Parts: sequence; C-alpha cells; structure tokens
Amino acid sequence: MAEMGSKGVTAGKIASNVQKKLTRAQEKVLQKLGKADETKDEQFEQCVQNFNKQLTEGTRLQKDLRTYLASVKAMHEASKKLNECLQEVYEPDWPGRDEANKIAENNDLLWMDYHQKLVDQALLTMDTYLGQFPDIKSRIAKRGRKLVDYDSARHHYESLQTAKKKDEAKIAKAEEELIKAQKVFEEMNVDLQEELPSLWNSRVGFYVNTFQSIAGLEENFHKEMSKLNQNLNDVLVGLEKQHGSNTFTVKAQPRKKNSDNAPAKGNKSPSPPDGSPAATPEIRVNHEPEPAGGATPGATLPKSPSQSSLPAVVVETFPATVNGTVEGGSGAGRLDLPPGFMFKVQAQHDYTATDTDELQLKAGDVVLVIPFQNPEEQDEGWLMGVKESDWNQHKELEKCRGVFPENFTERVP
Repeated sequence: MAEMGSKGVTAGKIASNVQKKLTRAQEKVLQKLGKADETKDEQFEQCVQNFNKQLTEGTRLQKDLRTYLASVKAMHEASKKLNECLQEVYEPDWPGRDEANKIAENNDLLWMDYHQKLVDQALLTMDTYLGQFPDIKSRIAKRGRKLVDYDSARHHYESLQTAKKKDEAKIAKAEEELIKAQKVFEEMNVDLQEELPSLWNSRVGFYVNTFQSIAGLEENFHKEMSKLNQNLNDVLVGLEKQHGSNTFTVKAQPRKKNSDNAPAKGNKSPSPPDGSPAATPEIRVNHEPEPAGGATPGATLPKSPSQSSLPAVVVETFPATVNGTVEGGSGAGRLDLPPGFMFKVQAQHDYTATDTDELQLKAGDVVLVIPFQNPEEQDEGWLMGVKESDWNQHKELEKCRGVFPENFTERVP
C-alpha cells in the first residue's frame, strides 16, 4: 500500500508538472500574439545581459589560459630536449661539464615550478570563478518560468473577476493561486536582483588579480631563467677559451692583382650598412661551362660570406662567353644590351668607388652585369658591370664598365 501511495504521489506530481508546462506554453503564445500583457523589468534584463557577457568573457579567458598553459608545457619539453642534446654533445673531458648538467637540471625544475604555479594561482582560480555561473544561470531560467506562472495566474484571476457570471469560489481559489505565484516569483527575483549586480562588479577585481598573478609569475620565471642562461653562457665561454684554437671560421679570399687594370681590393668585399638584408650574403659558387675545344673552365667565384655566420651554398650556372658575347645568354644578339649581358642588379646602398676600375653606385642604380674578360681577374664578392643609365647614353663598354661589390646589390628581373 505504501508503494502504491508513493507511485500515486509521483504520478500526481508528473501530471502537475505537465499541466504547468501547458499553462506556461499557452501564456507565452497569448503574450506573443499580444492578447495578454507581459510583466517587464528592464533593469533586470540589463543585469541578465551583463551576466551573459561576463560568462562569455570568462569562458574565453579560461580557454585561452588553458592554451597558454599547454604552450608553457610544450616549451618545457622543447627546452628539456635541447638541454639533453647539450649534455650528450658535451664531452667528458671538457671543462664545465658538471656545471652544464646542473644548469640543465635547474632549468627543468624552473619550468615545472612555473607551470604548477600558473595552475594553482591562475587556472584553479579561474575554474572557481566560473563555477558559480551554472547555478545562477539555472536560477535566472527558473525565475523566467515563475514570472510566466505569475502572469498566467494574474490573467486567470482578472478574467474570473470580469466574467458576467461570477463564481466566488473560483475567484477565491484563483486569488490564492495568484498570491502564491507572486510570492514564489518575488523571492527569486529579489535574490537575483541583489546577486547579479554584485557578480558583475566582481569581474574587475577578478581580472586584475588573475592577470597580476600571471604577469608576476612570468616576470619571476624569466628573471630566474635569465640567471641560468647567463651561467650557461659563462660555462661555454670557459669552454671556448680552452678550445679556442679549434674554433671553426669562414674566411674570405683576397682579391688578386693580375694586371694593372685589376688592382687588389683587400681581404674581402666591402660590407653594406649594418642591419641591411645584404649584410649577411650567402656563398654562391658560379661554374662556367667548358668552352668548345676543351679549354680550361672558368674559375669558381664564391661570394664573400659574413665572418659571423655560416651561410648556405647556392650553385648557379652562368652562360659561357666567347669574345665578350654570351653564348645562348639573354643578351645575345640584342643591340639594347651590352655584349655578354647576364642579368640585372639594383644597388641597395650607396657605394663610393676607391679605385679607377670601380663603379660609383647610388641606392637605386640598375647595373647590367657582364662577364670578366679574364675570369681569373674576378675576385670573391665582386662583379663586372655597367650602369644601365651610362650604357643607354654612351653604348661604350670601355668607358662605362667597372667592378662593384655584389653584396651592395640585389638581383632584379
């Protein structure tokens, strides 16, 4: 019997809930059709808008914070692998091996500490902050339903009062239901009216604390990491001093002096202004094809590398020249280009000639590059050419041609 009674109560509650849903649905339809008025609270609606905005911003912040933590973890792993590589290549007899290993251990611990503090002081705080939103969101939705119940009870009570044939018993019951519905709604409404503005204002302090924590942790992390990096640098400087004679260097070959028309230019081609794209040129090895008849191939022409970098090597083949004319080259047979024309370059920086056989260049000058009459006269990092403006005016190579440093120019179509 008790079980049947329990089932009966459950069935009755279900039926009551179904009836409430039907009544709410009917009320909403009447309100949308304009046949029933709807209780409005613009101040509360503004609070709800602020709540939704705050929830959206907090959710995004939480997502981005998790991404940041994932990046920190990835950097930790990359740093750890790099240090492991250093430990492997650091030979046992090299000075500072133990110090380098200790620095690697401290580096690993520092990354772990940084990640854990971010979790504790930022992510967990973020999770706690967002943890209050689902309950409030649920209560806002419930308040909306209770408001519909209140409007429905109010309309039912008013319709009974205005009916031609009044039923006092029904009116009394409707009034009782109205008072009950109003009380339930107002209790929820008052609580939310107090909580939502307070929650909205709390966002400022929360954002300040969160980002201050992140900024402070990151600042301390980089300070400590800087110390470790300085210590590692000191260890490596000590290693370099003891093994300095084995340092690998890239040296440029001096320009030769084969004739009076080809004076030496020193140990390397001039350097363009610091910071320019041409300041660290690559090595380019140019091979001339063997001329007909088995003649000796042209000399290799390496471009002057920077003393402080390890440049890439690019192999490029230029057409062979016979009597100053390019065989099969783009300038062959064209009267508007000098004999043997190979390609154009444009000066990226001003260059002041220091010898009579050099070209004076201004940034923007276009130079038509031609082969050396004697390939053995070409020095590393130097090209032979004629400024396009001079060629267009004089059409005479002997008066216009000269050598210039390649790393002051850039190849153009």
